[in-house]
Amino acid sequence: MLEIADEYSGDAYRVVYTVIFAGVVYVLHAFKKKSLQGIATPKQHIDMIKKRLKDAVDIHAERKDA
Repeated sequence: MLEIADEYSGDAYRVVYTVIFAGVVYVLHAFKKKSLQGIATPKQHIDMIKKRLKDAVDIHAERKDA
């Protein structure tokens, strides 16, 4: 998984995506970072990213078999 972190007008934004599948990019999550302290991604976002990565694996396998 890869992450892009950027700042705009004093706000921090993150996009997490994966390129582990040939010819396809799945954006797993995008969000505005709200925490004023620390750089760690909150657990709720990490859990969502993990679930969406699993879903992407399943979707990609279905498309490959079709």
